[in-house]
This record gives sequence, structure tokens and C-alpha cells, in this order.
Amino acid sequence: MKRLKTLASAVVAGTLALALAACGGNGATTETTDEGSSTAEAATGSTYKIGVLQLTEHAALDASNEGFVAALDDAGIDYEIDQQNAQNDQSACQTIASKLVNDGDDLILTIGTPAAQAVASATSDIPIIGTAITDFAESGLVADNEAPGGNVTGSSDLTPVADQIDLLQQLVPDAKTVGLLYCTAESNSEVQIAMAEEALDEAGIAHERYTVSSSNEIQQVVESMVGKVDAVYAPTDNTIAAGMATVSMVANENDLPVIVGCDTMVEDGGLASYSINYYDLGYKAGEMAVEILTEGADPAEMPIEYLAAEDCQLIANQATADEVGIDISGLEDAEIV
Repeated sequence: MKRLKTLASAVVAGTLALALAACGGNGATTETTDEGSSTAEAATGSTYKIGVLQLTEHAALDASNEGFVAALDDAGIDYEIDQQNAQNDQSACQTIASKLVNDGDDLILTIGTPAAQAVASATSDIPIIGTAITDFAESGLVADNEAPGGNVTGSSDLTPVADQIDLLQQLVPDAKTVGLLYCTAESNSEVQIAMAEEALDEAGIAHERYTVSSSNEIQQVVESMVGKVDAVYAPTDNTIAAGMATVSMVANENDLPVIVGCDTMVEDGGLASYSINYYDLGYKAGEMAVEILTEGADPAEMPIEYLAAEDCQLIANQATADEVGIDISGLEDAEIV
């Protein structure tokens, strides 16, 4: 197993990304929850109003949401939380953002870049914590990842892309051409694709971009890769992650190994990944929220937080490996699902 490179170097490479875009779907859901109180809260008698805007439903984003709430609970603060899900619809993101701002929330959690963009455009006053966002600065959400300078901060889901490409080489050593699969409307995917291209260039492996603009195009695009590439790389792209069952159905039937950006994509049929833990990512965002709410921390002075490289987990899917004919027995310390 190859040693993980530091995520700090990946942040520098992320500056190759394009400007922010958004992916879409329909509808919204709401949930309000009351939780317990801490010593600090007992002293003030405050009940904090927290809004949550999650871009869409898939396992990684759901885990981030759960981690965030767990951090609030562990801190023991008294809060009411308004859970909203835009179902991957950008117009719904805008509508929900306006609602949360008009409700006068004390803090808003945004899960996914388009969700953060919508809320940031709706308020410059209410503190915003973002999570499951690869590069806050390249996405236009903060002035600088080390010194945000406004009302937005949070935790980044930047993954060790170069190590994921090393993993691809380890599992598919004869790969001559790699297909890069992502949604063009996700700026954070552009960040990771540029990083993957750099790593593939260094390895002397050809690559070609295969893009979708919505989930409806996934099956056709993956089918178009068959016979043209020897392996596929798909980063932590919300549209691809939500449609991973379709990706794996087509790819696995055609013996096409897919290296992916996170653990939940492996669980949904991808071959393998070096992955961050999205629950831990959301928990870190929750800790930041508690600092803002109870200690008066200023988002403008709170650097974007990252999970440590050593916290990344090697994970592989045995059923997928068997189906595509890849031997994963040499993956030491890997979690096999």
C-alpha cells in the first residue's frame, strides 16, 4: 500500500479549479429538533436557531449532516434545528436560503457547494458553516482558505487525489487510458479532476474527460467509455455519488474498474478509494459552529478545517473486484466491504 501524501499539497494543486457552478433537482424537506442544554447554555438561557441546507440526499452528505448534529449534542447546547434538503435543485437552494435567512437563524449549516453559494448570496451577516466543500476559496465562498474574511467558514472534503491515482495504478497496472467522470456543474469536481490529470500526466497515463450535466446522462456517458478507457476515476462529485449505482451497474458489467473519491461511492459499487470520513467531516463543522455560537468566534478569522491525511481510510469492494476481475488481496489494512 502506498503512503498517503499530505492533503496540504493537494490544496495547492486545487488552485487549478474553475469558478463555482451548481447542480440541480427538485423539492425540499423540513425537520425541527430540540436537544439538551450545557452549562454555558444554562447560564444564558439561550436556545439557538440553526438552519441546515443540504444540497441533495446521498450517503456522504447525509453522514456529514449526522456528524454535525452529533457535535452539537456532544457540546450539550440547547438548539432548534430546521433541516432542509434541496433535492439537487439549484432553484430550491435559492428559495430555501431565503427562508432560512428570513427566519433569523443564529447560524446556517450548508452541505455542498451550491447550497453554500445560495446561502452566502442571501446573507452577509448570519454565520455560515459549510461542509462537504472541496475548496472554499476557488468556489468563491471565502477570500482565502486560511483567512476567510467574511461570514463563511467550514470543513473541506478535499481528498488525497494523487494517492487515489496511485491506487488506480496499483490495481490496474496495465491501464493506458483513464476516463475522468464528473458533473460539469460542480466546481469542486473541476478542482479534483485537474489534480487527477496532473497525477496521471506524471505517471505517463493518458486520460480523457467524460462529463454529465445531470444524473439523467450518467448511464449513456458511462456506456460511451466502454472500449475506450481501461479504468475510470470519479471524484467526490455529488451528482456522480448520488448516481453511483448506475455507474457501477454499467462499468462492472463491462469489466471496467472505477476508482472513486469516497467510501460511500465504494459501498455503492465503486472498486476502491482512499477516503475521508464524512461523519467526521460534519462533526468538525459542528465543533466550529459551537465555537461561533457559544464563544463568539468570528468566521472571518476561522481557517477552513481539513481532516488529517492519516485519518483517510483505504476501502475496497470485494464483490466489485470479483465482478471486474481485479485482485485486491494486496491492499494491506484496507476495509473490505
